[in-house]
Amino acid sequence: QVQLVESGGGLVQPGGSLSLSCAANGIPFSIYVMRWYRQAPGKQREFVASITALSTINVVDSVKGRFTISRDNAKNTVYLQMISLAPQDTAVYYCNAYFSPNQNYWGEGTQVTVSS
Repeated sequence: QVQLVESGGGLVQPGGSLSLSCAANGIPFSIYVMRWYRQAPGKQREFVASITALSTINVVDSVKGRFTISRDNAKNTVYLQMISLAPQDTAVYYCNAYFSPNQNYWGEGTQVTVSS
């Protein structure tokens, strides 16, 4: 059974930092593209960042320079380090593991709230 478990969300003040983790079980983690998405209240889920099996990274423009994605294949974990957080970063953050259309998995999400 495939499981993606996100952790690290919470409440942070504007300008603060958070680090999210996503631990994967049940997949050959090292060959999967790992992605972070987010969904703000009343909005569609949007792509945030991805890292391929060869560690090629792609980050949406709105978080470039503030968010860093990384992976540790030995721990089957992908990370999203976030700095200089702003209220518009408030969302539920989801981890995604993708290998093919039939091998595409999602975590339950972790809430990030940026507020003073």
